[in-house]
Amino acid sequence: MNILPIIDASTEELTAIFKDLHAHPEIGFTEMRTAGIVAEQLRAYGVDEVHEGIAKTGVVGIINGKGSSRRRVGVRADMDALPIEELTNLPYSSKNPGVMHACGHDGHTTMLLGAAKHLAATRDFDGTAVMIFQPAEEGLGGARGMIAEGLFDRFPVDEVYGMHNYPDGKPGKFAICKGTAMAGATFFDIHIQGRGSHAAMPQASRDPVVIASALVGQMQTIVSRNVAPLDACVISITQIHAGAAYNVVPDTATLAGTVRYFKDEVIEMAEVRMRELCEGFAIAYGVEITIEMRNVFDVLVNDDTLSDAYMEAAADVVGVENVSDDAKPATGSEDFADMLKIVPGAYCRVGHAGTLPLHNPGFVLDPGLLPVGASIMARMVERRLPVDGAPST
Repeated sequence: MNILPIIDASTEELTAIFKDLHAHPEIGFTEMRTAGIVAEQLRAYGVDEVHEGIAKTGVVGIINGKGSSRRRVGVRADMDALPIEELTNLPYSSKNPGVMHACGHDGHTTMLLGAAKHLAATRDFDGTAVMIFQPAEEGLGGARGMIAEGLFDRFPVDEVYGMHNYPDGKPGKFAICKGTAMAGATFFDIHIQGRGSHAAMPQASRDPVVIASALVGQMQTIVSRNVAPLDACVISITQIHAGAAYNVVPDTATLAGTVRYFKDEVIEMAEVRMRELCEGFAIAYGVEITIEMRNVFDVLVNDDTLSDAYMEAAADVVGVENVSDDAKPATGSEDFADMLKIVPGAYCRVGHAGTLPLHNPGFVLDPGLLPVGASIMARMVERRLPVDGAPST
């Protein structure tokens, strides 16, 4: 492992920052404390410009290298936590009830801070490094918010890179999927307006619970009977809400969930079929059913050439034997995809100790990943903005 010297010497500092962020998680667009710490650290590291308040809590740091190149490379980390009650029993567990860094964004933020410290101290690159600290990745539209507020107009970049921890029990293993790498996601809410009654006289009702139960099963036929077998689509109904008493058939029921996909034509077909099923059930049961669908994540597509460049930078740190491009496309989603729709770049994952999955209340990010990720981010900038000429292709 070839950790960059300044980052290696800062491991204890970075670990303390990470533990502090973990203990004080904040939901998307409320990351005021986190953003304040990021801005404070960037200024302490000698970053040339620090811009705050982009999409409420986003922060951008600008670091100028040597020479006169006008090339600019962006590196992005997300800052928000999840509405999960932490069950790790770590000494630095969340102090905010019902909120937890269960996806490792505290680690991503810390790693980008470590990269910024190295780059600001060494300036061993020719061009500009744009360090992007993004709010609200977890389905709240943080990337789109920053873009809408002029992220790439104010801070243009030629290419942009992101990273995610991966709890696979394989520390330091770098993996990337070229091309289509992560699914797009559309969230949906279905409202069934039935007719309530006494539970002992269901004949007087138009029972929304029965209708909702039938609709859950029928939604799965879209994947099994409408999506081509070689295409991928996942429809997950994750919420059912109805009723508040043992002896009352309720008036209403609601369903909610997500559709994951890799092709536009698949989500377009799935949306049509979901609406048709809701309309058909409404007619069949004599009730009113409305459905709201909203795209939240785009399909994430990695640039092939820049994926290769990312692997070269990672190999400098973890060794070529620990780098691969055979990662399979993931049905999870990531709003870094919105940035990649505008600017070419790549998104990778780096393994670490522990195997409890992301978004689990017992998830633990291995702090040993921090200097590894920070070094890869820093080397990515240095390789793409070389002092002695054009970046390798």
